Amino acid sequence: MLVRTLFAEEHEAFRATVRRFIDAEIAPHHARWEHDGQVPRSLWAQAGATGLLGTSIPQDYGGTGADELFGFVVVEELARAGITGPGFAVHNEMVMPYINAFGSEEQKRRWLPAMVRGEVIGALGLTEPQAGSDLKGIRTRAVRDGDHYVIDGQKTFISNGQLCDVIVLACRTDPDAAAAAGGLSLFIVEADRPGFVRGRRLEKLGLKAQDTSELFFEGVRVPAANLLGPEHGGFKLLMKNLAQERLTQAVRSAAATEAMLQWTIDHALQRKMFGQTLADFQNTQFKLAEMKTEVTIGRVFTDHCIRQFLDRTLDGTDAAMAKLWLSELHGRVADQCLQLFGGWGYMWEYPIARAYADARITRIAGGSIEVMKQIIGRSLLAEAQRKAR
Repeated sequence: MLVRTLFAEEHEAFRATVRRFIDAEIAPHHARWEHDGQVPRSLWAQAGATGLLGTSIPQDYGGTGADELFGFVVVEELARAGITGPGFAVHNEMVMPYINAFGSEEQKRRWLPAMVRGEVIGALGLTEPQAGSDLKGIRTRAVRDGDHYVIDGQKTFISNGQLCDVIVLACRTDPDAAAAAGGLSLFIVEADRPGFVRGRRLEKLGLKAQDTSELFFEGVRVPAANLLGPEHGGFKLLMKNLAQERLTQAVRSAAATEAMLQWTIDHALQRKMFGQTLADFQNTQFKLAEMKTEVTIGRVFTDHCIRQFLDRTLDGTDAAMAKLWLSELHGRVADQCLQLFGGWGYMWEYPIARAYADARITRIAGGSIEVMKQIIGRSLLAEAQRKAR
């Protein structure tokens, strides 16, 4: 039996708080939110009051200054419960880290305390119709006009898009660098600015309670003070934070695969067929044994990457390997577990059916697995070339 040594007593106490919050405030309502296509704003305020948002944000900006493990606890417990509606991970592990790491003092004081309280919801505006994993293809433009920038463009597949109050937005600020990374900049864009238009809430295969939207920017004027980091320096900032984002997805997949496996073990022990339980069949035992082995391997590697992240030694290659392995494992386990549930597994009322639909996006979001392989492959070649010199 694998014993995890990452988390201390205070982390486990917080884990119990997160579980109670999920059991009381999320799980009873999640099916209705799947029908609605989003969670209510009130949930964010509740989560903020309970301490689930911005756990690692410094005390000067409204947080507790705790280590990042507390944020990973939130990610794990939502995944373990099969909860996909609240976009807390985007808010906590993607948007706030950009503002905290690269924002000015004024930006941090203006936005972070309200985000920690759940009064302001964050979204990350990267993906466009023609630019997904390839961020160099971003076309949304921000043109300097005096002490403002004027933004025109479109984003799509944006989590928290219907509810967000602020977007960390990637724009092209150098028209002469249309195909290069050097022309990108990041901005903090308020959702109440004239010219900002929310598109439709997108109908998805899974993650049905998580609002995902198109966003449009039509002559949106933002103060130059809303520039996040240096002008034309956005691509470098994105590269610095992508490792954390991909690790977050690996953490979610690791917890989800463990949960699906446990649901299936419990089902196999109860399901009667041909005078015995499903668990009594050798084929079932072999399938469970294979999945248990792979899930354990995934957990060990994910925890290794978390340790590297805490030590500030996690690089893009290891994060890509974690994303690659865990997202592919996520899909395999979902498929094999549903098969062991038989026809019941195909019924939406069963958690495994929803988990199966939710699992498919993990091989796409945050950089497709093909891009992860490219990152890893290039790293291998670069290392070989260095050794050959």
